[in-house]
Amino acid sequence: MSDPLDRVRHAATARGLEIELRERPAASSLAEAAEMLDLTPADIVKTLVVKRSDDTYLFALIPGDLAISWPKLRAVVGANKLRLPEPELALAATGYERGTIVPIGSTTDWPVYADASIVGKRVAMGAGAHGYSLFVDADALIAAYGATVADISRPAEAHSGR
Repeated sequence: MSDPLDRVRHAATARGLEIELRERPAASSLAEAAEMLDLTPADIVKTLVVKRSDDTYLFALIPGDLAISWPKLRAVVGANKLRLPEPELALAATGYERGTIVPIGSTTDWPVYADASIVGKRVAMGAGAHGYSLFVDADALIAAYGATVADISRPAEAHSGR
């Protein structure tokens, strides 16, 4: 498989997206990552791979300080059953390891659903490889992927677990 950073760069260019890839040390928390990148946690967007019951997938883009709202996402997608797949299924569906996943350069172009709160922001997200962050204008990303924009998040839990 090709270098993930090259896949991201080529896919961004093919879609006319301007991105910045920035090397960064590993972070032990969202707050630490945000501090390292001189951002707020809301400006770091998680790309969640979501599995449908028919074994197809979608991407959900959720700000780091929020969590996915399953009832809201199911309503927008029009699906009764959605779940986070096991890491090996996410890798097979995207070509990226968990923690690095981004729609840009995914081995399959799954539909993208973006939380409305990212609109109008420049955000950081996974870059396809560990040790890197990708910066992109959220509106340009939404346009490039024809993403569905909706309220699909909820406040995150106060504790650090799932």
